[in-house]
Amino acid sequence: MKERVGNVRWGIASLLSLGIIVNYLDRVNISVALSPLQKELGLSNFQTGLILSSFLWSYAILQLPVGAWLDRFGVRWLNRIGSIIWALATFMTGLVSGFGLIMLSRILLGIGEAPVFPGASKATGYWFPMKERGLATSAFDAAAKFSSVIGAPLMAVIVAGYGWRAAFLVAGAINVVYAIIYWIFYRDPSESKALSEKEHHYIVEGGAQPEKVAPTNALASLGFLLRQPKVWGLSLGFAAYNYSFYLFLTWLPGYLQKSMHMSVLKSGWYTVIPWIVATITDIVIGGIVVDVLIRRGYDGTKVRKTIVTIGMLLGLAVIGAAFTSDATIATIWISIAIGGLAFAAPVAWSIPSIIAPKGTVGSVGSIMNMLGNLSGIAAPIVAGLVIDNTNSFAANFLIAGAILVVGIFCFIFLLGRIEQITMPEEIVQEDAVYKPTSMQ
Repeated sequence: MKERVGNVRWGIASLLSLGIIVNYLDRVNISVALSPLQKELGLSNFQTGLILSSFLWSYAILQLPVGAWLDRFGVRWLNRIGSIIWALATFMTGLVSGFGLIMLSRILLGIGEAPVFPGASKATGYWFPMKERGLATSAFDAAAKFSSVIGAPLMAVIVAGYGWRAAFLVAGAINVVYAIIYWIFYRDPSESKALSEKEHHYIVEGGAQPEKVAPTNALASLGFLLRQPKVWGLSLGFAAYNYSFYLFLTWLPGYLQKSMHMSVLKSGWYTVIPWIVATITDIVIGGIVVDVLIRRGYDGTKVRKTIVTIGMLLGLAVIGAAFTSDATIATIWISIAIGGLAFAAPVAWSIPSIIAPKGTVGSVGSIMNMLGNLSGIAAPIVAGLVIDNTNSFAANFLIAGAILVVGIFCFIFLLGRIEQITMPEEIVQEDAVYKPTSMQ
C-alpha cells in the first residue's frame, strides 16, 4: 500500500490554478466584449487588434526582468504586488473612455500579470517532485483554457445584459477576492507551517528545485542562458504555439460574430466548445499521460517531445477552418486544433524547471514566455490587418498553420535532450534570495 505523505502541495497547485483562471478572465472579457466596444468607440479592425495586443506589450517586455526578480525576490512577493496591479487595471478598463485610455489600462494589466505564468512554473518546481511535475504543470496550464469555458459565457451574459463595461467591473471584483486569498495562503515549502516534514522530504528527494538559490550576477546568468540552444528551441517552439493560442483567445468570438454572423451571446456559447476540449486534453494527455509514461520507465525526453509534436501536428487542423463557412464544421476543426495545442502546452511549461540551472527557473520560464508573447502580440494585429485587407478570416488560419510547422522543427531538433543545463559555479550562489521578514 502506498504511504500517504500529505497533500499540501496539491493545495498550492489549486491556488496557482485559481490564479490563472482569474488571470485569464481579464483576457477573455476583452474578446467577448469586442463588438460592442468596437462599435461604441468607432474602431477599425486594425485599432481593435492594437487594443487586443496592447496587454502583451508590457507583459512581454517585462518577462526578462520579471524572471530575474522571481529568482531574486521569490514567487510570493512578486505575485502579491502583481495581483493588486492587475485588479486596478481591470477596474480601469471598465471605467475609462477612448481608444488611448483603454490601451493604457490594458498595458497596466500586462504589468500586473507579467509574473503569473513564470511564477507558477517556478512555484511548481519548488513544490513538486519530478514524477508529479506533468500533472502539476497541466493543472495551472489547463486553468488558462478552463477560464474560457466559464469566462466566455459568463462575460457574454454580462455584456448582453448590462453592457461591455460591466464585464470588466465584475472581473475586477473577482480579482480583488483572489488577491486576498493569495496573500493569505501562498508560501514556499520552507515557509509553510502546514507542510509536514514527511511531505517536504518527499518533495525534495523527488527532485524539486532548491529554494534560496539565485544567480550572483543576473546579467551574466541571462547571457549564459541566451547562448543555450535548449533555451532557444524551447522558446521558439513555444512562440509558435502561442501565436495560434492568442489568435483563438483574442479573435475567436469576433470571428464567430463577424464571419458566422452570430450574436454576442451565441458566440460566447460556441466559444466554450473548443476550450472544454482543450481543458480535458491539457490535463489528461499533457498531465496524467505524461506522468504515467515516465513513471513506467519510458525516456522522459522521448515522452515529452512525442506529446508536444503530436499536439502541434493536431494544431494544424486550424487550416481546415479556412475552407468552410459552416459554423459547426469550423468549430470542429478549431476544437481539434486547440485540443492538440492544449496538451502540448503543459509539457512546454514543465521544461523550464527541468532544464534550468539551479536558481534560474524564473529566468528560463521568462525567456520562453517573452518570445511566446512577442508572437502573441503579433497574432491579433496581423489578424486585424488580414481582415481589413481581405474581408475574410481564412488567411489567418493558414498563417497560424505555417508558424506551427516552424515550431515543431524547433521542439524536435533545436531543444535536444530535455535535461538540466550546467551553469558555471561562479554565476550561482546559495541563499541568495531576498526574504522580507517584517511582514508574513
